[in-house]
Amino acid sequence: MSSALLQTHALGVSFGGVQAVRSVDFNLEEGELRCLIGPNGAGKSTFFKLISGQLRPTRGDVYFRGQPIAGLTTHHIARLGIGIKPQTPSVFDGLDVLENLRLAATCREGRHSARQLAIEVLGRIDLENHAHRLVGDLSHGQRQWVELGMILASRPRLVLLDEPAAGMTQAETNITAALIRDINAEASVIVVEHDMDFIRRIANTITVFHQGGILAEGSFEQVTQDAQVRDAYLGREVVNA
Repeated sequence: MSSALLQTHALGVSFGGVQAVRSVDFNLEEGELRCLIGPNGAGKSTFFKLISGQLRPTRGDVYFRGQPIAGLTTHHIARLGIGIKPQTPSVFDGLDVLENLRLAATCREGRHSARQLAIEVLGRIDLENHAHRLVGDLSHGQRQWVELGMILASRPRLVLLDEPAAGMTQAETNITAALIRDINAEASVIVVEHDMDFIRRIANTITVFHQGGILAEGSFEQVTQDAQVRDAYLGREVVNA
């Protein structure tokens, strides 16, 4: 077995005979930050759902720290040390910011320690002035930051983020990029994203999906200059990426 933190072997899923993801071999090392890109329908979001437990694979294996996790529920996978952020924020709108963070921290800490950790995380997401505001009253970007804070408070080994910058202003996107880098100082990270400018700022390595499989992997510069990637996904826009 590989020493990779997360590994998939021949992972795939089919819907009505259509292979949405086909035989993907993927490795993520400790401390790595990986971005998944590709055109719509390429399989990247489906792959994300397979490794996060939102979908059950038709074939293949997923290993986290050497333990098979294919087919486990999202809740079970999260308890193993994987923080999962789907596209839609999964927060408690009827509770204030601090209480959302405290609840997330109780997964790893006792009651008193959870509150102290929540206060610490509150500063890291720069929402101290909003500690007692209901999350449902916050802006879209702030609600996203609360969820990133909840992930930080659960102290995961691996963080899975599905389009974390979607719908944000440029200023909010800049803060989100910094938060993801902050998370990566403590955990490995996989990000599914479309915004190439955002990816340029956070990515160490990029995996490009196309037609249900991996087309290319490498640094931002390597991927954006790859002729196959330009033809399949980036096109002429790569010149200005």
